[in-house]
Amino acid sequence: MNFSGKYQLQSQENFEAFMKAAGVPDDIIQKGKDVKSVSEIVQTGKHFKLTISTGTRVLVNEFTLGEECELETLTGEKVKVRIQLN
Repeated sequence: MNFSGKYQLQSQENFEAFMKAAGVPDDIIQKGKDVKSVSEIVQTGKHFKLTISTGTRVLVNEFTLGEECELETLTGEKVKVRIQLN
């Protein structure tokens, strides 16, 4: 299955609680709660490039399934992860 495509946020539930749990500051949560993000996924085999555009902020992460990589979180923090698809 290929996940490539552009996806626009239609609705969201528990946005504020999720963002607080992710460590996002309250002022950023308030600015972002009414913004509709657009996510673009480009998949080439096991390699993914995910671009999330939210207002003027653009977050780009790339990873290959099963390999360790470094991703940027919503708060700008860098984390090392290994993503699996089951």
